[in-house]
Amino acid sequence: MPRYPQAILTSCEIPWDENEQLLEEVFRQEIRNAYTDFDHFYIFGTAGEGYAVDTPRFQQIVEVFRDETKDLGEEKHVQVGIIGLSTANVVERMGFAYDAGFRIFQMSLPAWGELSDAELLTYFTDVCGTFPDAQFLHYNLPRARRVLAAEHYRPLIDAVPNLVATKNTGHDEAGTRALVRDASELQHFLGERNLPFGLKEGECSLLSSWAPLRAPKVVEFFEAAINGRDAEVSEFSRQFAGMIEDLLLSLAPGESRIDGAYDKVIVRLGGFEQMPLRLLSPYHGFTEEAFQASKRILHERYPEWAPSE
Repeated sequence: MPRYPQAILTSCEIPWDENEQLLEEVFRQEIRNAYTDFDHFYIFGTAGEGYAVDTPRFQQIVEVFRDETKDLGEEKHVQVGIIGLSTANVVERMGFAYDAGFRIFQMSLPAWGELSDAELLTYFTDVCGTFPDAQFLHYNLPRARRVLAAEHYRPLIDAVPNLVATKNTGHDEAGTRALVRDASELQHFLGERNLPFGLKEGECSLLSSWAPLRAPKVVEFFEAAINGRDAEVSEFSRQFAGMIEDLLLSLAPGESRIDGAYDKVIVRLGGFEQMPLRLLSPYHGFTEEAFQASKRILHERYPEWAPSE
């Protein structure tokens, strides 16, 4: 049985003003929207620009996040993501969030140099062992220079009892199924694309990129998937593929942007118009004109996903 509950997990993006400072009231409202719709949510993944914030911004955002979530109760599971280039960087930021009251963290591998197997074990035991009463989710992505497969998690599971979950959205069907089957002690949060593969092998969860667009539809997809309603899942998969092409890739044809650029568009498309599209330097978001074009397509082609006017 996995060490962490099955759930839908979603992120809170960070709204910046024209001077790259936090729009605090907009952020507070976004957090409230997240906990109204879902029980598991976090800050500072790639979409939340956890790689881009300096220490003052990191601390301010953690403090606001804590202020908005500290009285929610045990049914709400809030996480802070930490992205850094060394154990010391990661532990330092984690320590600030820990002292603020957080006990669930996301961690990615340091990306300056690819870790060997021995270094991988050292990294997890050093970081997770520093906070033995906390829980850790591994954010497994190519930007960290090494993507872990099922066999890589086995020594970590045995050595790190407070490693409880992963985020894995890039595996093919065989890799996803092996992950859920052979590392079943961990709760694997999979994307809309590979969740149906994982569920063929056992319990797993959804990391939803589309949650801010229309929460009830995402819940409907998740329930169809975990209950084996394959025809419904196939239709949802068709819609997700279409929306990626029509709403996101059409924003700047032939160009690729970092994740947060797309996620802020999704938040805006979901009706949270206060969310700016800008990202911290040096990364570029999308233009207002591109967003408005995407919004028109949403209402014309995917009205069931569009927010009520």
